[in-house]
Amino acid sequence: MEQQLTIWIGHARAAIAAAEQREAERRKGEERHPPDWIVELGIGVGAPPTEVHAGDCYAAGKRRRVIDRDQARALLSEGIRACTHCRPDTDLGVLG
Repeated sequence: MEQQLTIWIGHARAAIAAAEQREAERRKGEERHPPDWIVELGIGVGAPPTEVHAGDCYAAGKRRRVIDRDQARALLSEGIRACTHCRPDTDLGVLG
């Protein structure tokens, strides 16, 4: 039994290491080529969107998700706040 648990722990550690490696590679890719648009997410269940940013905005928080142009326009049209620093609403032609 102990030997089986040791094997499972090894599998779990390998899976965690692989996931961490994928995340590190994803972040490096974003640093080299920032996305066009991102949405900042709130705290809590479902993490609701709180603010739309340009992909290279310095004011965007850590909780975010990459979105495309159509999603950014839709979120702004639904009343999600546009960042006052990068002004995605102006770039997207959405009047607030």
